Amino acid sequence: MVSLSSGKKKVTPLPLRSRSQHQRLPKKNACWDLCWTMLCIHLCIIFGFMLYSGMIHVHFSSVGGHRFVRVNNAQSSDLTTSIEERLVNKLVYDDELDSSESPARPTDLIAKKHPCEGFTRHPPPSHSRKRTGPRSCDVCYVPVDEAESYMPSLPSESPVLKNLSYYYAKNPIQKKELANGEKLKGSDFGGYHSLMLRNISFDIQNSMIVPCGFVLGKRPGRGTGFDINFADLLQMEECRGIVVVSAIFANFDVLHQPRNINERSKKNVCFFMFVDEETETIIKKAAKVNKKAKQIGLWRLVVVKNLPYDDPRRTGKIPKLLIHRLFPNACYSIWIDGKLELVVDPYQILERFLWREKADFAISKHYARFDVFVEAEHNKAAGKYDNSSIDAQINFYKEEGLTNFSPAKHPIISDVPEGCVIIREHTPISNLFACLWFNEVDRFTSRDQISFSTVRDKILSKVKWSVNMFEDCERRNFVIQSHHKDLLEKKNSTATLKLPPSDTVPKDSSSEQRLLPTKSTKNIKDEKIDLRHSSSRTLPNDSSTKKRLITIQSVENVKDDKISLRLPSLHKVPKDSSIIQRPIATQSTRDKMGEKIVPRHHNRKLPRSRRKHET
Repeated sequence: MVSLSSGKKKVTPLPLRSRSQHQRLPKKNACWDLCWTMLCIHLCIIFGFMLYSGMIHVHFSSVGGHRFVRVNNAQSSDLTTSIEERLVNKLVYDDELDSSESPARPTDLIAKKHPCEGFTRHPPPSHSRKRTGPRSCDVCYVPVDEAESYMPSLPSESPVLKNLSYYYAKNPIQKKELANGEKLKGSDFGGYHSLMLRNISFDIQNSMIVPCGFVLGKRPGRGTGFDINFADLLQMEECRGIVVVSAIFANFDVLHQPRNINERSKKNVCFFMFVDEETETIIKKAAKVNKKAKQIGLWRLVVVKNLPYDDPRRTGKIPKLLIHRLFPNACYSIWIDGKLELVVDPYQILERFLWREKADFAISKHYARFDVFVEAEHNKAAGKYDNSSIDAQINFYKEEGLTNFSPAKHPIISDVPEGCVIIREHTPISNLFACLWFNEVDRFTSRDQISFSTVRDKILSKVKWSVNMFEDCERRNFVIQSHHKDLLEKKNSTATLKLPPSDTVPKDSSSEQRLLPTKSTKNIKDEKIDLRHSSSRTLPNDSSTKKRLITIQSVENVKDDKISLRLPSLHKVPKDSSIIQRPIATQSTRDKMGEKIVPRHHNRKLPRSRRKHET
């Protein structure tokens, strides 16, 4: 600015320009941002330290009490559900749970060693006269709450195979012979498939479509054979996480209730028992059934109609091998035969044989046989199946390259499983193995132990996968095995004693008492046998001697479940026999003269005067 004053030019300086509010804010905001950044960094460090030290724990919430729910494979369009919709992996802070009741935290598992680390399994007890069969051995289980914490948060990886679908046909196959003369083998339930389709099924790809039973419909159990009530199907689809499955057909076994099951497992684990109408009738007569829930103890009964096979053993292979089709939303399954009784919690079994071993399929090896050819000969000798059918199956496998088992197959320890228990995770590769195993049972004999190694080796030749085969004595640790009902009834039939005529037995009751205990008997367990004499004139009137329970350690000749106990004559027993010198003396037993029986002691001669008095 210029001003004129007294003729002189006066220059007035311009005032300093103040910064606007808009220009001052950036400097102030930058300072605050720096402060907030430093504060957040410090809070993150503190939170991480607290999380690492265990002051804060993370609990994986889930649906139905399980950490995650997934559907590996879509069986049909109406059951198709994406993995993203089923996978639940939400982090929540659970401060309300007491640390003593909540399962072990993932941070704890990293910090400490596994409780069973360093455990050495001792061999099973040696055979004895009373028990000559296979025995159980020690198994290290972790507590149930801790076992649940070892459940993986994500499904196991399936090598190569990622998507598995299944064949189905609207109508049964009418033409069962191809143009090249090949006769199709199988059934309407499993489908009559050619050898070419069988070979293609063993060629593992990223996405596959294979036959896997239920070929007559999209939805298993609805007009496919092995038909199930719609309400039961809905209940089976609601089962998520872990399912325990068993089956009894043709009233072949006795129903056994699981024992030692944790209360949490009773709520979260599904227990399903498949039966036919005949078995259902027998079970309802023998036990109380909750009609609304169709429940007997822990088992939910599922009545199956329109059975696809006449052989109940072959029908039992459907729920045994195709659990993933019957329970599409289940993550893990445990199959036990109807003759078995489960005595260990399912979480402990899964932790021991799947999660600890990082496996998705576990089965015990046979306790005595390791070779398929030996197993086939045993089946023929035992009459378990038609011999010509077994020979045809073995010859077919030999042409494909089946060889005898040898240590060269290591790490494979056996070619013959004990198939009464199967523990598995429902991954695509595990489901494929079960499908192909069932197809062999449908095509050949129902003896699944013969076809197991062929299916396993064909899959192992294509992908890097393994089956956890554990010792049979470990299996016997968590299940109690009993006989099938027909053998059980025969074994438990009433034993009858064939006694000689009454005139051959001495009239003196004390002599009878001396002759009852036997030491030379063989081959029978300790059993209490009700001894009833046909004639009472040889016994005193005292009722305690007419009907008396004696313990027999063994009997020489056992035929047709009738135990024959022969009492030798008094004059045939040596005079120095301990049997005569040590009679059984009871206070209630008296002879006809009313005098008490005086026992004579072993290796001791009575005075001459006393012997004369007794004579």
